[in-house]
Amino acid sequence: MGITDFLVEHVTRLISATGHVGVCLLMTLESMVAPVPSEAVMPFAGFLIYEGRFTFPGVIASSTLGSIIGSLLSYAMGYYGGRPFVLRFGKYLLMNVHDLELTERFFNRYGTRTIFIARFIPVVRHLISIPAGMGRMHLLPFCLYTIVGAGLWNAFLAWVGWELKSRWEIVHKYSSLVDVVVVILLVAAVAWFIHAHLKAYRKKSA
Repeated sequence: MGITDFLVEHVTRLISATGHVGVCLLMTLESMVAPVPSEAVMPFAGFLIYEGRFTFPGVIASSTLGSIIGSLLSYAMGYYGGRPFVLRFGKYLLMNVHDLELTERFFNRYGTRTIFIARFIPVVRHLISIPAGMGRMHLLPFCLYTIVGAGLWNAFLAWVGWELKSRWEIVHKYSSLVDVVVVILLVAAVAWFIHAHLKAYRKKSA
């Protein structure tokens, strides 16, 4: 069994076993500072839609519910705790201070519309709710932007998963090449993670 087949089998099995509650929980973590990318959740939920074990409306509803719950938790973290609280406790969820500062500048530059735009940008979408809370953004537009943006992004990723599964014979034909790409991406992600955190540590120690 190749790496691609291994990941597909085990991740889909996990999501299938936990059902819509599992999708909701994973997307709650994704919308906080936890390192759970939606790209590693929603396409596999799309696989299960294709297999008839999930429904498209159910996946979109549960994933978007998780997105808004996680976003509201991060919003509250920024609103009530502010930067000191975030910096103190964010490290337990492997939050990168540099990424937070980048997200803050992004929010300050583009304002409330950032909440919608950020749902389509890696890293930024994990953190954007924190500066929104710090900036005392009104809750109603925050929720609306989050629901629409997250709903569209989650639906797109689920659709990608559905399309991949419908063409799985073609994908499987080139599984060796896909395995190589997956390994490269995993190594690059680990290297970036280590580099970013070492850089943050050295900056803090200086």
